[in-house]
Parts: sequence; C-alpha cells; structure tokens
Amino acid sequence: MGLLSILRKLKSTPDQEVRILLLGLDNGGKTTLLKQLASEDITHITPTQGFNIKSVQSQGFKLNVWDIGGQRKIRPYWRNYFENTDVLIYVIDSADRKRFEETGQELAELLDEEKLSGVPVLVFANKQDLLTAAPASEIAEGLNLHTIRDRVWQIQSCSALTGEGVQVGLEYILLFVKFDFKTVFGLSDSNVVSGWYELGLQVCER
Repeated sequence: MGLLSILRKLKSTPDQEVRILLLGLDNGGKTTLLKQLASEDITHITPTQGFNIKSVQSQGFKLNVWDIGGQRKIRPYWRNYFENTDVLIYVIDSADRKRFEETGQELAELLDEEKLSGVPVLVFANKQDLLTAAPASEIAEGLNLHTIRDRVWQIQSCSALTGEGVQVGLEYILLFVKFDFKTVFGLSDSNVVSGWYELGLQVCER
C-alpha cells in the first residue's frame, strides 16, 4: 500500500494551513524544488536574495512554503522564520561533496534550535540527475541522521530539475502533518522513532 492510499484514508480539516520552512545552502536547488512543488515553470531561476513564499494546495491542505536564501550572509536571519514551523525541508546538493561538512553543520545547528524542537525534517538529496551525486544513503550516514531521536525525519533522493522524487517528498510532508508528529514528539519519548520506522516499512513500499 502506497503513502497516498494511507493519506486518503486520513481526515484533514478543509484547507488547513501548514507552515513549511525550506532551507539549505546556496545553489542547492531550493527555489527550483519549490517551483516543482508548485507545478511552475523552472526555465528561469535566479538565486534567492531574501525569501520566496508559495502556497501549494494538496489533499485538503494549504502548504505555505517559505524559501529562504542560503547564502552565508543570509543564514543568520534564518532564525527569524522559525516560529510556528510545522515541517522543515532541508535541501542538499548531492553532487557538491566539498560542502557536505558545511551543510551538515548548518543542519545540526537547525536541529538544536529550540523553536524547531520536535519539528519533522525532510532532507531532499537533490541533483541526483548528476553522475557525481552521492546517494541518499551515503548522505544520511554522513549527516548522522540515524542519531536523531527527538523528531521524525526522512531523506528523499530527488532531482528538482527533472522532478524525479519531488512528489514522493510531498507525500512524506503530508504524512508528517496528518499524523501530527510535531505534537507527538512534544509529548512522547524517543520510542516513537521506532514506531515511525515501522510505519514507514508498512506504508512506504512502492
């Protein structure tokens, strides 16, 4: 049974609004990814100097996605957008191995932020269309994602350019929201993590 089958069985409030924060280093493909999620043309993309906001309607949810620039001089201002975040999307350029350490440090700092406590994280291992791209499993190991115990997380291979893997990531976002994992982790202990993986094994087989 696929994720969409599970999601359709879950009830949602009509047009329930969800705040999603889209972060990552510059040149990671965040804006292209956002346009793919919004089914917009990706022919002309310019670096985000401040922020972009787009709303995506999906399965009774209005996903308000905040795309914040990833340049080094802009990153200190990321914290201005943490409030009331329901899901964090973190985008990594899978082909830029020289910046893996840098992007890992930035992600680790985000996960330590009090205002993002318990917020589910979806890591997009982007640019998988490039031959030099590291697989998602290698990136997950390098980022020590398996050590995360205070929230649910998922890493998804994708290519924002071709669109491959983007919709699967969207399904995970909806799953995070519909099961309200942010609240669950605010009330429960790390045992919930194992429950998430068991759920993933059941519903993510495609």
